[in-house]
Amino acid sequence: MGYEHCKLCPRECGVDRTRGEIGFCGGSDLATVAKTMLHRWEEPALAGNGGSGTIFFGGCNLGCIYCQNRAISGQPVGKPVDAKGLRTMMEELIHQGAENIDLVTPSHYLPTVAQALEQPVGVPVVYNCGGYESVEALKLLEGKVDIYLPDLKYAEEELASRLSGAPDYFLRATEAIREMVRQTGPVQWQGEKVVRGVIVRHLILPGYVENSLKCLDWLGQTFAPGEILVSLMRQYTPLGKLPAPLDRRITEEEYQAVLSWMFLNELEGFTQEAESADESFIPEFLPK
Repeated sequence: MGYEHCKLCPRECGVDRTRGEIGFCGGSDLATVAKTMLHRWEEPALAGNGGSGTIFFGGCNLGCIYCQNRAISGQPVGKPVDAKGLRTMMEELIHQGAENIDLVTPSHYLPTVAQALEQPVGVPVVYNCGGYESVEALKLLEGKVDIYLPDLKYAEEELASRLSGAPDYFLRATEAIREMVRQTGPVQWQGEKVVRGVIVRHLILPGYVENSLKCLDWLGQTFAPGEILVSLMRQYTPLGKLPAPLDRRITEEEYQAVLSWMFLNELEGFTQEAESADESFIPEFLPK
């Protein structure tokens, strides 16, 4: 599975990226890296004291209208690199003190990522993705990724279609999360740090509490307590002109309702303070 007749994600565009054909994600047969940094705002069990060695990729296989990384997700903005160049970036971040290598939105460059990870890097590798994944493609990463950090954005087909252009999102994301858990097994801790397993992120969207409850229901019904972790995110920040209710932050009542449901489902993991819903926590990707 590669860039020729590309089927790396559920959209299965079928384009030949080695010949310059462009699919939904906009990617070529080189990985586009928008930014590398020591990221200290990831979950504490990942970032530790040194921060996550984060590599942000340009482009995306989703079209979320509220995306907080829209400066780089709408098109592949950044530096084209091959597997050797990507490996060098990883090693430089580790030299700077990174606690892990955190690959953000890497799905459409999976062959390059897999090649760069042929040899262990010496710290945990985190695959940080939107959840809209191909199980067949994920199998290329078996033994190369220590921690999967997928989103579970939607449980409702209509909402996934309207907000991200992916009506089959829930089906694909739940299949992918099962595959991720199969690869890593239950969450493993080393002191206060997670070193292996799956952490599922869920971003609460304003006005769509019911969708959040359904996502948590599936996680609670599918996995035993402690088998996975959940990162419940209240950081939604409206950017640009968005239709109601996406034009506001979530309320305290909305957050408490979803948080209570998380506990009712016996899900363990991480929560966020209200102060996280601020543009200052969004990395500056492009020069002003």
